[in-house]
Amino acid sequence: MSNYGPEGRSYERIERTDLERLLTIAQTDIDDFFARRSDWAALYRDRLLGFALCQGAANHYIGRGDGVQDFDVYAFFAEHPNRRWYAKRHVTRDFGDAKFGQSLSCPNFQGRRVDLLSRGLPVEPGTDLEEAIQHWLKAGSSTSAGLLGQKAVVLLSPHDCLGKVAWPLFGTMA
Repeated sequence: MSNYGPEGRSYERIERTDLERLLTIAQTDIDDFFARRSDWAALYRDRLLGFALCQGAANHYIGRGDGVQDFDVYAFFAEHPNRRWYAKRHVTRDFGDAKFGQSLSCPNFQGRRVDLLSRGLPVEPGTDLEEAIQHWLKAGSSTSAGLLGQKAVVLLSPHDCLGKVAWPLFGTMA
């Protein structure tokens, strides 16, 4: 739960261009990570299923939230049989636009904080991202799945799915 009250949140509407910006930030970060870590790139570059906006900002996007404290963007990968994805990888970036104000926790940023996280899912490469996320969240077999399943998930990629609500299912929160 946030340590910041309403003064630490933005109530500005998240639009398609904002989702595109988040996708660019996330894709640039993963490309940079793979450029620096050839060991991970060799195993996971071709196993990226896509990106999604999760947690409170995703709830805000679908009209069920309390504003935006930060943006949590997840990269989802098809788990490699020889090496689990490095799930503890957590990178923070600047949204780079003051539309949503500035994160109180990052006074040196121009815009909101973007937390970039990732998970490996027990699926084959090429699996539909929406289906993979839904199956993982329904199973709730990990702490991450249990926590992410409490709030919305909005797809950022593939590009033809940008803005599609992958979770919750059937219009209710699980």
